[in-house]
Amino acid sequence: MTVPHVLVIEDNELLATGLRNNLEFEGYGAEVASTGREGLRLARQRTASLIVLDLMLPDMDGFRVLRELRDRGVDTPVLILTAMGDEADKVRGFRFGADDYVTKPFSLLELLARVSALLRRTRAPANAGANIGSGSRVLGDVVINLSTREVVRAGVPIALRPKEFDLLMALVQRDGAVASREELLQEVWGYDDSVFSRTVDTHIAELRRKLEVDPAAPQWLLTVRKAGYRLA
Repeated sequence: MTVPHVLVIEDNELLATGLRNNLEFEGYGAEVASTGREGLRLARQRTASLIVLDLMLPDMDGFRVLRELRDRGVDTPVLILTAMGDEADKVRGFRFGADDYVTKPFSLLELLARVSALLRRTRAPANAGANIGSGSRVLGDVVINLSTREVVRAGVPIALRPKEFDLLMALVQRDGAVASREELLQEVWGYDDSVFSRTVDTHIAELRRKLEVDPAAPQWLLTVRKAGYRLA
C-alpha cells in the first residue's frame, strides 16, 4: 500500500517543521517548501497526495500558487492553512480550487482529522456516489452523468472540483430530502461531529454559481432555513 505524501508549502520554519514531524508521526510522507515557487516546482516533480498551503508566502501569495496549480492541471487536494480568516478570503480560496480551509491559530488534532478526511476521499474516488446507481439526472438545462462524474449545462461541459461533485451527489441521492450541514460534512468530507466548518456553505455557493441561471435565486440547490440544503 502506497504511503500518502503531503507537501507543506509554509515559510514559517518552526511551524513547517512541526507539521512535517506530526504528519510523519501519523504515518504519512511529508516534505516542506518555504516559498511558492519551490512549492510549484515540487508539486510538478512529484505527485503529492495532498498539499497544505499557506497564503502569506515571501515570493508570491498562496492564491497565485493555487491558481497556477489548477491552471497547470494539478488536481491534488489543497488544504489552505492561513491566518487570513475573512469570509471573502475563504470564498476566494474555494473558487480557486481549494478543498478545505483552516485558519491560524488551529488545533493540531482538527488539522490532522481534516488531512485524514481529504486523503480518504482521494484514495477512494471510484467509490464516490457508488450507491446512487448508473444513468443521468437532469436539472433544467443541466445534465449530470452519475457514472462518468460529468456535468453538462446547455450542452457545455462544466468543470466541477471533486468535492463539488461529491456534494452534488450527496444531495442527488436524497431525492429531494433535506441534508444538514453536519450530515454533508460527515458524508462528503469524512468529518466527525466535533468538527465545524463553513466549507459546505462555500461549496454550495460555488455549485450555484456554476449550475444555476441566477445563483442569488436558485431553482435547484435550495437552502432550508435552520435545517440544511436540498435538491429540488
